Amino acid sequence: MRNVGIDIGSRTIELIVVEGGEVIESKQADSGFDPMTQAGALLEGVGYDHITATGYGRHLFELALDVPTVTEIKAYAVGANALFPDVQTILDIGGQDSKAISLNGSGKVAKFEMNDRCAAGTGKFLEIMAHTLGYSLDQFGVGALEAKNGMQISSMCTVFAESEVTSLVARGEDRRDIALGLHRSVVQRALSMLKRVTVKEPILFAGGVARNPCIRLLLEETLGANILVPENPQMVGALGAAILGGKSG
Repeated sequence: MRNVGIDIGSRTIELIVVEGGEVIESKQADSGFDPMTQAGALLEGVGYDHITATGYGRHLFELALDVPTVTEIKAYAVGANALFPDVQTILDIGGQDSKAISLNGSGKVAKFEMNDRCAAGTGKFLEIMAHTLGYSLDQFGVGALEAKNGMQISSMCTVFAESEVTSLVARGEDRRDIALGLHRSVVQRALSMLKRVTVKEPILFAGGVARNPCIRLLLEETLGANILVPENPQMVGALGAAILGGKSG
């Protein structure tokens, strides 16, 4: 059986094909202004027996193709457990939402918290701040790691934080110090969410922001724990959806 999992997120769409318990293909695209068209393009040329959708756009996909869907929380739990069977806690920071999930001893969801109503602490927040400071998104975390003294950023609201950063730049502050302060504010927001689900090791860090080296380092230092990051941290939900589809198909 060839099972497809597709994670239709607010910023990107991920697709994974699983056959015989192995990932044989994976694809990714920007969601754009028409995610259903983008999702359809990803499916072109992909043969499959079963498809399962997850992510914020899963219901639109269900209506368009009459396919089963699973919640992001369940998909992430199953995907994380497949990659790291001993994982106890999942932190996912995506483009426009973030989630913290604690798992029980059998890999089932015990508790979760989700921020999907505010860009603060998400990839979108980091993207806007990187642009304001003149960094590419890929170099933003690297620049923050070069800081000598991180600065305190008082606002996590994207609009107010952008204004505060602009004022700091105009005052002549080192942009690397500002960058580190912004990264610390994102980590503090993630930690407050993690504490509400109870943090236990091993901890998996997923989502696009898991590629940011400064966020990873700050999490490890603050939690005093090693953080597991998959080779492709944005594919965890799609993997979980594909596995769940295989079990139900």
